[in-house]
Amino acid sequence: MWGELIQEIRVAQTGVQILFGFLLTVVFTPRYARLEDVDQVIYIVTVVLGACATGALIGPVSLHRLVSGRRVKPQAVQWASRLTVVGLLLLLATMTASLLLILRVATHDAFVPYLVAAVVAWYGLCWFILPLWTRRRYTSQ
Repeated sequence: MWGELIQEIRVAQTGVQILFGFLLTVVFTPRYARLEDVDQVIYIVTVVLGACATGALIGPVSLHRLVSGRRVKPQAVQWASRLTVVGLLLLLATMTASLLLILRVATHDAFVPYLVAAVVAWYGLCWFILPLWTRRRYTSQ
């Protein structure tokens, strides 16, 4: 289970790190100073969410390294799995806030919240609802 979990984390971790890296550069662009106050707040919240998601998704690696050889692999897998779920939720929040900010700056249209909500619903379906439905449908646990 540990090997599968680490592979899953690699995918999510790469995505959040790329997104986080791009987010870090925004504040250094000339356009940042011209953003509305609400957009600057959305940006700050997005960066903090991205940092938290990165921490949660890197956490299992640190956990493994610090408890390796201590005969607590079942507990380590359980905690790493929990950190991964928290990381995915934080990644969802980061993606949502990023999309909201980008669409607000790019369009200034009233449909932005609806479009963001639709994308969040899509993420929810792909990341949580379908896996949970599959687990319930095809397993006895």
